[in-house]
Amino acid sequence: MELLTKQEELFLLAVFRIGKDAYLVNIREHLMEHTGKDWAFGSIYISLEKLRRRGLIAARIGKPSSSQGGKAIKYYELTPSGIQSLRENKRLLDKMWKEFSDFLFDPKS
Repeated sequence: MELLTKQEELFLLAVFRIGKDAYLVNIREHLMEHTGKDWAFGSIYISLEKLRRRGLIAARIGKPSSSQGGKAIKYYELTPSGIQSLRENKRLLDKMWKEFSDFLFDPKS
């Protein structure tokens, strides 16, 4: 299993939550809303392309639209490998947090 970075995990989760209509602008808006961080389009795009090359997300080009100045939008969605990576990452993190969570909430500590 190849571990995901926290940023990769966030991007995959954003694509998953948005669904088949996930594209650069609404992925950025989703990330900003849920993390409170201002994300640069360039860093998101580069990360999405790396995730695509690793087979964790797939990209498709939509139809050109006049609202985009005649340009087509690139949409992203999780692949089965991307979903599996998120599952494995969550399983591992839950296991790692388990004892720490027990310690945090132990009234004797």
